[in-house]
Amino acid sequence: MTGLGRYQTVYTGILIILTFVLVIFLNYLLSKKNKKQLEKVFIVLFSLLILSIVPTILQMFFANKIDNEQDLIYFDYVSYIGVCYVPVCFTYLSLIFAKTKINFTKKLKSLLILPTISILVLWTNNLHHLFYQSYSINLSDIKLGSYFYIHYIYTMVLFAISLVMLIKYSIKNSGFFSKQAILIFIGVATPIVTNILAYAGIIPGLNVTSISLGVTVILLTIAMLKFDLFKLTPIALQSIVDRISDSYVVLNDNYEITDYNLTFTRTFKVKNVSNLRGKHFAKFLDEIGLKDKIKEFAKYIEKIDNNKKKTVNFEINIEKLNKYFNVEITSIIINGQFLGILVLFKDITQHINDMRSIKNNQELLIEQERLASLGQMIGGIAHNLKTPIFSVAGGLEGLSDLIKEYDESIDDPNVNNQDMHDIAKDMNDWIYKLKDHITYMSDVITTVKGQAVNMSEAQKIDFPISELFQHVNILMQHILKEKLATLEVHNDIPDSITIYGNINSLVQVINNLISNAIEAYGDNPEKKVVLSSKKEGKNIIISVKDFGPGLPKEVQDKLFKEMITTKGKNGTGLGLFMSYSNIKAHFNGTIKFETVPNEGTRFDIIIPNK
Repeated sequence: MTGLGRYQTVYTGILIILTFVLVIFLNYLLSKKNKKQLEKVFIVLFSLLILSIVPTILQMFFANKIDNEQDLIYFDYVSYIGVCYVPVCFTYLSLIFAKTKINFTKKLKSLLILPTISILVLWTNNLHHLFYQSYSINLSDIKLGSYFYIHYIYTMVLFAISLVMLIKYSIKNSGFFSKQAILIFIGVATPIVTNILAYAGIIPGLNVTSISLGVTVILLTIAMLKFDLFKLTPIALQSIVDRISDSYVVLNDNYEITDYNLTFTRTFKVKNVSNLRGKHFAKFLDEIGLKDKIKEFAKYIEKIDNNKKKTVNFEINIEKLNKYFNVEITSIIINGQFLGILVLFKDITQHINDMRSIKNNQELLIEQERLASLGQMIGGIAHNLKTPIFSVAGGLEGLSDLIKEYDESIDDPNVNNQDMHDIAKDMNDWIYKLKDHITYMSDVITTVKGQAVNMSEAQKIDFPISELFQHVNILMQHILKEKLATLEVHNDIPDSITIYGNINSLVQVINNLISNAIEAYGDNPEKKVVLSSKKEGKNIIISVKDFGPGLPKEVQDKLFKEMITTKGKNGTGLGLFMSYSNIKAHFNGTIKFETVPNEGTRFDIIIPNK
């Protein structure tokens, strides 16, 4: 019988220590509640390793007490239950480490088939000697059967695949020289190096597989524990998420906190961070004084539960923190497997304050623009009404002369009936002329009144393009004459097609575009602007075109996005910016433009037709 020599005590001691450590880890995991999938696989792995090591320890103990060494194979019958299934379990562990959670599909379950066959072949070895031709507890004295190589190759392939995954994932997320990566690398190298040395005869081949696997699993466990038991977030990745300005927290199926970043603890002023993991999210909100927000969060989280593919966004004001957040709740799903719920808090407090400031400043600028428009409009009114007022005054003077003539002709025997009819006809002609002038003045007053009212209220009506263009023509007459410009109007839309909205608001937009078109000519004496309309599909398109130098490239991309002007100190930059906002908000439309250097620019107001 072959003795174990001086290595027996060393190997037995190592195996006993490994067993003791594995039992401690196993006991810890078994005592945990709400075990993760990775923890469950570790429980199975530790159990299989203990199952493979304990019979090996007993085999060493009875080695010198059994006369026939071949009978020691019965210890392997039990030990190999663990040895054969450990590589498969190790592969599952690696997949979970890489993917967080896996589904045990038929493909993954099929990995258990060959290990099961290996156990059956070993148990029936005395009948065919396919596993061992002759058995010994010393690796160098064993004569292996043909099937053993199939089992061994399969085992090494599984180890190679799983170990490569572990190394690749660890280095990718936590860096090549991180503590986690170094521990995993040492753990990976242990069984490979010891098996090579044992088969080369450099070290005694006495159950090196059980020892090396035990060491590997312990090192991997330490690498994964990393100061916080089974917190698998790599060091570098945790450093990155801790530097993210947005706060986040991850909840499991039971709405318990499983992960978070440093920003989250700082934002919500978490005092006891060590007890944060495993705490129910509702209890956490209650502890930080946000009990009134629990129902609101529960309502949106319930939507995620009902539809795992849905992402919910909502804004929330947390008065206690004096902050506003845009909260985004979404499911974490990888390869169809639901892993948890991500709650992301985007601090929009500064944005809200900025928007309030912008709104206040914008209202001030709009008011200034309105006052400027009102001054310009009053100047236009004075000019537009001057001519018809003079005409009415002249007409009244003419009527006065005719009335005097009629009065003198009553007692004049030389005046016949026809003369009286002629005087009446002249009076009637003057009345019709006065009616035209008065109607024009009424239109001007109505249009101007509408524009003035538009500055304080918005009345929506249905109106045809012809009425719109009439208002524009009336209000632009003064500017057109002052700038020696001509306005050419083409309306291709019948009155049966109307636009619903505030006509005065749209008039103001078109007037602004026409004013800009006139200004684009600069000192050019020939200033022609074309105002046109057409129906294209479901849209009504109103166009204002000039034939000037075109828009500079540096302002084209910013035209509707910023308060920008090409008029220097004479422009506010509000015109186009506000025009675009006006059309977008009140007509659900948009404004586009086309410009060609030295050929001109065309602005298109596109309004959906109801």
